[in-house]
Amino acid sequence: MTRDLSIPRHDWTLDEVEALFARPFMELVFEAATVHRRWFDPSEVQKSQLLSIKTGGCAENCGYCSQSASFQTGLPSGCRAARPRRLAVARAATTGGAARFCRGAAGRELTPRDTPKLATMIAGVKALGLETCATLGMLTADQARQLKAAGLDYYNHNLDTGPEYYAEVVTTRTYQDRLDTLQHVRDAGMSTCCGGIVGMGEARRDRAGLLHALATLPEHPDSLPVNALVPVTGTPLGDRVKREGEIDPIEFVRTVAVARLVCPKAMVRLSAGRETMSPEMQALCFLAGANSIFVGGKLLTTPNPEQDEDAALFALLDLKPMEPKPVEVAA
Repeated sequence: MTRDLSIPRHDWTLDEVEALFARPFMELVFEAATVHRRWFDPSEVQKSQLLSIKTGGCAENCGYCSQSASFQTGLPSGCRAARPRRLAVARAATTGGAARFCRGAAGRELTPRDTPKLATMIAGVKALGLETCATLGMLTADQARQLKAAGLDYYNHNLDTGPEYYAEVVTTRTYQDRLDTLQHVRDAGMSTCCGGIVGMGEARRDRAGLLHALATLPEHPDSLPVNALVPVTGTPLGDRVKREGEIDPIEFVRTVAVARLVCPKAMVRLSAGRETMSPEMQALCFLAGANSIFVGGKLLTTPNPEQDEDAALFALLDLKPMEPKPVEVAA
C-alpha cells in the first residue's frame, strides 16, 4: 500500500529520503506540488523581513559565515542597529506586505543582559501586527521561556547540514547543541524555524541527511528555510565553492521538493541565494512547494532582491502575499 505523502510522518529513514531525491525530476516536482496544494494555497507566498541587530564578531567558526571572528571577511565587528532604526524597518516591512519580522544577532548564545531589550523590541513589532521571530544562537530552557513570555512567536535555529557533514561546516558547537536548543524552544511553546544551507560542497546524501533530521524531529519545523550558500570571500566554504562551483539549480529545486514532501505542513522558505536565482528557477521552487521568502535588500550581511524586484516577480508569476495571522499583543 502506497503511503499518502500529504500526511505528516516522523518515521522516515535516510534511505527513503535519499530515494526521493533520486526520483525523476518531473515526477518529484509534480508530487511535491500536489502535497503543497493539500495544505496551502499555491498562489500565496509569505513575505518575511530579516534585520541584523548585532553584526560580526561571532565566536563560532561556521565555515560559510561572514560574521565569524575566525575569518577575515572585511566585516566590522560587533555593530548594533539602533532601536529607532529597528522599528522603522519593521514599519517599512508592513507596507511591503511582510507578515513576519525577524531579528538576528551574531553570537554563540543569548546573554542574560540582552533579554529585557529583546522583550521591548518584540512588543514593539507585535504592536505593528507582525509575527515575531528571532535568531540569537543557542538558548537555555530558561531563556526560551523568557522569550516566550515576552511574546516571541518563532525562534530560528538551523541545523545547517546533515549530521555526517556537520564537522566540515562548524566545530565550535555540536549537532546535539543545536537539537537541544530546538527542544528548549518547543518545550517553551514557541514555534520553530529550522532548516539549513545547501551548496557547501556536501553530497546529495548529506542534503538528504539534513531533511531526514528535520523530518524525524518530535515536531516538524513550523518554518523550514532552504538556503543556497552565498559564497563569501574569506570564509573556508565560500572560497571552496568559488573554486568548485555552486549547487546545480535543478538539484536545489529537488531539495525544495523533498523538503515539502517530508515536512508537508511546514512553511518552506526560499531563503539566502535568491539574488542570483533566475525568475524561472524561483518559479520552479514555488511550484515544488516553497511558499515563503525574505524580502528587503539584505539578509543579515548578504544581498537579497529589492522590494521592487520581488513585486515584479510576484506579478510575473501571479502570486500574492500571504495575509499575516492575527498576533497576540501582551497587555
